[in-house]
Amino acid sequence: MSTTTETPAAPSDERILPSSPLRRLLARPELGSVVGALAVLVFFACAADGFLRASSLSTVLYASSTIGIMAVPVALLMIGGEFDLSAGVLVTTSALVSSMSSYQMTANVWVGVGVSLLVTLAVGAFNGYMLTRTGLPSFIVTLGTFLMLTGLNLGFTKLIDGTVSTKTVGDMEGFPAAHAVFASTLTIGGVDFKVTIVWWLALVALGSWILLRTRTGNWIFAVGGNKDAARAVGVPVTRTRIGLYMGVALGAWISGQHLLFSFDAVQSGEGVGNELIYIIAAVIGGCLITGGYGSAVGAAVGAFLFGMTSKGIVFAEWNPDWFKFFLGAMLLLATLVNAWVRKRAEATA
Repeated sequence: MSTTTETPAAPSDERILPSSPLRRLLARPELGSVVGALAVLVFFACAADGFLRASSLSTVLYASSTIGIMAVPVALLMIGGEFDLSAGVLVTTSALVSSMSSYQMTANVWVGVGVSLLVTLAVGAFNGYMLTRTGLPSFIVTLGTFLMLTGLNLGFTKLIDGTVSTKTVGDMEGFPAAHAVFASTLTIGGVDFKVTIVWWLALVALGSWILLRTRTGNWIFAVGGNKDAARAVGVPVTRTRIGLYMGVALGAWISGQHLLFSFDAVQSGEGVGNELIYIIAAVIGGCLITGGYGSAVGAAVGAFLFGMTSKGIVFAEWNPDWFKFFLGAMLLLATLVNAWVRKRAEATA
């Protein structure tokens, strides 16, 4: 009588096991911010008359876009494990360089736009290079850049223009076209929308594609998770970090050109403190301070939350002095919700 020995079934690889919809949902970094955005939307819809009007939502979207254009690349940088405290004043630097280059050269404003792009990207590359070469924390490196740019913005503006603001470029050649690209208003269904909303959505789409569909996105998550381990498996850590800082610089250039071509002139002291707003929007959107986790969509939702809160308080006719309180409360709440969501996602894994 022969006996047969049954071979035990090989364990299934968990990487190819189908995941439940709940697990996939809980794994999304932006889940907490989306829930928070819906709650804030419902709250202000009840508390502020006319908040849900198309014209009001257009105002909210514009406020959100001016933050979101920077929040998206800042979020990618934070996923890569770094900060940029110079992002706020770099927006002003971009606008100042564009304005003064065009005016002093008495050239087409597009010359200034091009010079500004090169200078702004160079600042971003400088931040990334200094970070990788010195080994200093990004907090120290970009804080130094922040202070230098703050001084240069004021010093060069007073040296060249004699005041703390630039000369107007509204009557220069090429201004109408540049205004159309960076600061125009689009009318859809009788409602006016600023072109910055288009820039914002385009950057969200680009950032999401990079993170989720490209090898560079894998590198960003790997560097943010553990840069030494990433380097050990062949990830170009130095190139990735420099590229992330240049991405923030690109967002600063877009924001700076919008600032210039919206108002024709720029105050040299603007932008100080805005870097914290960009970081807050990214954190509210699900990015971790420690890096390796987050999404471009989440940063966009964080910016939208910021826009709804800032304008909702106005529509509700509340004292705007309370705005910072609500902002701080949203930051703490979002951080707690994100931590809870991650624990739930790990528990269902």
